Amino acid sequence: MNIQESAEMYLETILILSKQADQIRSIDIVNYTGYTKPSISRAVNLLKKNGYLEMDQKGFITLTKNGEEIAKTIYERHCVLTDLLIKIGVDEKTARHDACKIEHVISNDTFEKLKEYR
Repeated sequence: MNIQESAEMYLETILILSKQADQIRSIDIVNYTGYTKPSISRAVNLLKKNGYLEMDQKGFITLTKNGEEIAKTIYERHCVLTDLLIKIGVDEKTARHDACKIEHVISNDTFEKLKEYR
């Protein structure tokens, strides 16, 4: 898994949205992230081109197996890191913000050790 941080963020966002609704469109990603429609359109097209998601004729987005695998990995990292940061005394808002940054750069080995420690 070696994709850009922004792609990981979009995949994670689609995973989160798929837990909240049966069908997801680009506008849902716009509303969730606050990014512009053109930015989301470009990102969705790149993710589709690279085989991480599919879009049907009605514009509904689903993750491919590879896209879902990456999204679940990033989401797990986000949840574990947020939890650990809160446990050591970081306020929840800061913990979520920092976890979002750390989740993209932490090594698998370090993350696995943090999971064991938790």
